[in-house]
Amino acid sequence: MLSNVDPEIATLIQAEAARQARKLRMIASENDVSAAVLEATGSVLTNKYSEGYPGKRYYEGQQIIDQVEQLAIDRAKALFGVDHANVQPLSGAPANLAVYLAFLQPGDTVMGMSLPMGGHLTHGWNVSATGKWFNAVQYEVRKDTGVVDMDEVRSLAMAERPKVIFCGGTAIPRTIDFPAFASIAQEIDAILVADIAHIAGLVAGGAHPSPAGHAPVITTTTHKTLRGPRGAMILCDAEHARAIDRAVFPGLQGGPHDHTTAAIAVALHEASQPEFREYAHTIVANARALADALLERGFDLVSGGTDNHLILVDLTSKQIAGKPAAQALDRAGIELNYNAVPFDPRKPFDPSGIRLGTAGITTRGLKPSQMPLLADWIDRAIASADNEPALERIAAEVEELLGTL
Repeated sequence: MLSNVDPEIATLIQAEAARQARKLRMIASENDVSAAVLEATGSVLTNKYSEGYPGKRYYEGQQIIDQVEQLAIDRAKALFGVDHANVQPLSGAPANLAVYLAFLQPGDTVMGMSLPMGGHLTHGWNVSATGKWFNAVQYEVRKDTGVVDMDEVRSLAMAERPKVIFCGGTAIPRTIDFPAFASIAQEIDAILVADIAHIAGLVAGGAHPSPAGHAPVITTTTHKTLRGPRGAMILCDAEHARAIDRAVFPGLQGGPHDHTTAAIAVALHEASQPEFREYAHTIVANARALADALLERGFDLVSGGTDNHLILVDLTSKQIAGKPAAQALDRAGIELNYNAVPFDPRKPFDPSGIRLGTAGITTRGLKPSQMPLLADWIDRAIASADNEPALERIAAEVEELLGTL
């Protein structure tokens, strides 16, 4: 037992479990996995090394591992309606790096959403290797709507002629127009890559349009709304399968993490069940109800609301920056992250906004009818950021609610 071998780590794990249990965890990239996913993640499969792909390994003893990985592949293909799936990327960033290795040479042009607008580091932002090794051009959102203007995207694409276009990101509260991006990519003979890391579970559950049939390459993490382990997948059409597989292995990594592969397979099985579809739609219903309740309390939401699991709040009008607000909310039992908002005048480590998501609280069992109460707690905590007794009272109310679920 861990408590006998390493009581310090055992105690810390127990403390983290207790912390998670008493908090409303609203970081948009987090969720709670099922006991089955957790069991697979901690299985004896972590003992195995399986460099290569099913049927083409470089080590012996793969009889069981090949079946595990093939199950994950087949389930991913069926769930997302794609020709091919690679379930070996260790996380989302390596999955996106594999796309660069598969289709680009250093110095080639790639286009993605600007990080401060809601994009991801690996879509060509300047502090990432993807922005240092490639000629990255970035599209933005409109100041007046907070939404991507597809005419402006087309103009930029026609002028810069990127070989790869990324759509998707890490702080996008609105539906991604995959058909419009596909039309632009087709017009300039670029490869469209849909990064659905945040919305994969919503896509799987029919609560967000799918990029399948529009983007020939799709990257995603397997946690967040998909509610799996910390891993990633690349989904693609048959034409690009070989390039993707060779980019992942041997291009970027050696042996996959077989215990994670098994847990991905379990999560994909769970996501194929009817109850997951209901779960995905409840995530969106919770987010919309919470957005409405925040708007009623005078909060400024980027784009005016949400279509998915994610809400991006500009706190400028509340006379508080995102970082102290997030810290106060954490002390009040509500865990989220401070985040830049489009055209943010503040620095990234001390931005104007906060980002929150509803996947985790939906897993805990919260419903749309409870979102006004949550909005009230958020409002009270931000207004009482320097009032520790007030924050403690909110934290006690949060813990009391969670104890009833």
